[in-house]
Order: sequence, then structure tokens, then C-alpha cells
Amino acid sequence: MKKIGLLFVVISQIAIAQTFTKIDTLKGSDTKFRNFWDVKKYRLSVEPNISEKSLKGSNKIEFTITKDILNPTFQIDLQQPMKVEKLIASFPTVDSYKRDGDFIYINAKKKFKKGEKYTIDIDYSGNPRIAKRAPWDGGWVFTTDKQGNPWVTVAQEGDGTSLWLPSKDIWNDEPDNGVEMKIITPKDLTGVGNGKLISKTTENDKNVFVWEVKNPINLYNLAPVIGKFAHFSEIYDGEKGKLNCDYYVLDYNLEKAKIQFQQVKSMLKSFEYWFGPYPFYEDSYKLVETPHLGMEHQSNVAYGNHYLNGYLGNDLSGTGVGLAWDFIIIHESGHEWFANNITAKDQADMWIHEGFTCYSETLYTESLLGKEKAELYIKGIRNNIQNDSPIIGKYGVRNEGSGDMYYKGANMLHTIRTVINDDEKFRQILRGLGKDFYHQTVTTVQIENYISTKSGINFSKVFDQYLRTTQIPTLEYSQEGNILKYRWTNTVDGFDMPIRINGTETISPSKDWKTMSLKDNSDVKFDDNYYVKYQKN
Repeated sequence: MKKIGLLFVVISQIAIAQTFTKIDTLKGSDTKFRNFWDVKKYRLSVEPNISEKSLKGSNKIEFTITKDILNPTFQIDLQQPMKVEKLIASFPTVDSYKRDGDFIYINAKKKFKKGEKYTIDIDYSGNPRIAKRAPWDGGWVFTTDKQGNPWVTVAQEGDGTSLWLPSKDIWNDEPDNGVEMKIITPKDLTGVGNGKLISKTTENDKNVFVWEVKNPINLYNLAPVIGKFAHFSEIYDGEKGKLNCDYYVLDYNLEKAKIQFQQVKSMLKSFEYWFGPYPFYEDSYKLVETPHLGMEHQSNVAYGNHYLNGYLGNDLSGTGVGLAWDFIIIHESGHEWFANNITAKDQADMWIHEGFTCYSETLYTESLLGKEKAELYIKGIRNNIQNDSPIIGKYGVRNEGSGDMYYKGANMLHTIRTVINDDEKFRQILRGLGKDFYHQTVTTVQIENYISTKSGINFSKVFDQYLRTTQIPTLEYSQEGNILKYRWTNTVDGFDMPIRINGTETISPSKDWKTMSLKDNSDVKFDDNYYVKYQKN
């Protein structure tokens, strides 16, 4: 979850005015410097110098060649002012490396064959960008807790993990075999990483924590957190067996956390019902208290909601329903299924992360409070939709679409569910997405085709309408006695989404006027679970 409320408007206006450059393409596209090698594992270390707000560490990139190629150039991303201290490749090179802005180029001197395995080892250091307002802008956070203890972490979804870590920083190449992360801290602090803790040692009066992620992981999810933490844990008996749930919180918040985090088990039960098994049993589930609001760091969910229900104690739906649960626990954990299990190949398709996860709030509400309250919630968050620019951004340049990907994306999915009119079929579609795209990066087109195929309904025009335009479909109608006239306006060509009226009847409007006879002269009643406008003439 990153951008809520009025911040959507600012972000979208920036996106509209933005001019893209060659640098944007190098950051956001699968160019000739990236399209011939596939990352298999990162083995990284990071040691913050808290007083200097600097970092030093290393990253060993293990990868496989995906096609025969002669003398290619590898691109490694590392944003300034971070520096390379040493670089060693396990293959012949023309020279060690060349640096050009935020990019490092390694000119290979070899004929590579598909399937061959190699490594690139990089030592790095420097003062990384400091976040001005994490998690909404990228950077490291060096702060202290209320008792003056250091509290350090990073948020980087929009700007990329290369703001500190030398890596292949593109969404469509997750390390298939996971990550090993070493975090080095002062002796009185704890370093928490993604996955499971596999060792803790003391070296030269410092603590060394080694964490292991066994599953593929998107780089922006790699987030060390350092602080004066207390730890507690529990076991959740889930669909795939016993799931380790670990919680790292500021030591003086331990009792609050033990109460507030009781919501985790009901969340896991709900999301496993709707979406299928938690996608990372091997890596555990984890909540870690952070100095910023929250982020969906895989198996290391950042929590900063101050142990309040709602969104910092507020209900984003304006209905009161959203105060029944902790927004950050529910929303950020929902991302474990959509963003972390199923990841968009390109930031332009980020609605796949945020639309489904925003709708997970409604589904959790339904599990907790029933369908009536859930429908009240999803209709309430419609008031946050701006319709300022399309949800889908520009491809190949690390460009997000409108912030409407949250509330409008969720309401589009609720509209599709309403059209399907079979909650079990809809649930199986959601679970099927998690199973059939398990640990994969995907495109919007793949998701569109999957939902249309599995539902047996062609939703292509519905996706075009809500994802690619800012128009709200408007059902224009008139009624004289028991005669109803109706048509769609403000829609894309071919939009013919059916609508239920009077509870059980279904009409199929088009751009042309249609007429039907009602059972009596009573005013027609429309189902308000569709995200459309009704306009009586």
C-alpha cells in the first residue's frame, strides 16, 4: 500500500506531465543488456553505519544464460551516489566494468551458450538516498524509536532496490532460487530480513543475522529492518500445514502487539479461503514494526499503523466498517498473494497488485462481518476514486498508472463478481489465479484472458473501460408505466456489460436504445454493486 487519498491526485498529475527518456527505458525495459540472462539467486550482505547514514556490503549475483550469444554487455543497476568498490565476474571481460550514471556495464569477451551458469560479485558502499516521506518516496530511513534506540530500514517500490543494492533491478526477473541476506548490526540491535533466520553470530562486537528466502522474490521486497526489537511467534494451521508466524516489534510495544496481531490468524484464514494457500510457507509469515506506515515486503511485512484499527485510526470507506480491522495488517498481507506471489512484469500493470489487494479488504470484511458489511465497504471506498487518468501506465519506463488502481481496481473486480453472479465460481477464479500463476510475473492481458476464460464471460470491454479510460459507464434510462428504455453511454465501443434489475432480472444494454416491458408500473430498481452511474431521462 503506498499512496492513499489525496496523494493519488498529485502522483497522477505528475505521471500525465512526465516526459520519458532513454534512461527510463534502460531502467524499465528488457533491453539487449538484460534479455539474455536470468537471475537465479542473490547472496547479499548489508551493514549500515548508523551515525554516518551510510552502507557497505556485497552482492553475489548467480544467473543462467537464456540464449546463445557472443560478447554481450551486462547491465547492473546501482543508483548514484552509491559506489562499486570491487567487481569480479566469473567470465572473461574486455575490462572490469564501466559506469554510466545509475548503470554499470560489463563487456563480456566470450561466446555464451544457453544454460550456462555464471556469477558476478560486487562490493558496494556509500550514502544511499534518504527517504523524505517513506514509504511514498524511496530511500533509507535512519531514525530512532521513542527511547532513542536506532531504527533503520528502507522503502523502495517506486524507485527500485538499486538505490542501494547493485542488482538486475527489473520486475520481470525475480531470483528463482531466492535470496540469502546477511545483516550486520551493532551488538545491542536486531537485524530482520526476508524469509527465515538461519543463523545469528557475533563477529568483532557486532551481530550478524543471516536470513534465507527459498522462493522467488521481487527485488523491491528486499528490506532489512534494524531496531531494538522484541520477538514472539505462533503457528498457524493452514491449508499447506503449519505456518511459522513471527513478529518483531519495538520492545516497549510488545504487549500492544500481542493484542493487535491476534488479527493475523483470521486474516490468514480468510485469504486462504479466497485466494488459496499462503504462497510462502517455506519462508514463513512475518510482521516487523517499521518507522513508516507499511509495505508488502515478502515474508517480512512492514507494519507502522501504531496498533490502531483502520488506517491510522481512520476508515477509508467513510462507513465505519473499516474500523473493525487493522488496515496495514490486512492490506499489506493481502499483497503476499497479489504482488508477491503474482507479480506484474511491468510497473504499468501495477493494478494487478493494488486492485486485487484493495479488494482483499472487502473479502476479509465479508469473512469477518458478512456480505452486507462488505458491500457497504466496497461502495464506500468509491468516493476515493479520482478518474484523473487511466489505471494502466506507460510500458517499459517504470511508470505507474493512476492511483485509482486501488479503489477503482477493487470496484472493477467487485463489478465483475456481480456480473458473474456466482460467488463460488468467483472464489475459484481467485484461487485459480494463485495456483496457475504461482510465483510468476504476469501481464494485464494474461489476467484479463484468465478471468474471461474461467468465468465463461468475455470481460475484455469491461477491462478496457475501467483500466484504459477514465469514463464511468452510464446507464441512461426512462420509464413510462411498465415500459423501460435503456442504453449505455460514456463507454468504449462494444461495451455491453449486463446489469441486473429488480433483484433477479438481467438486461443487456448497448449503445443503442432498447425497450422492455416490466412486470408492473413500479419504479425500476438497479443493483448498486456495479461501479456505474444511472441517469434517468
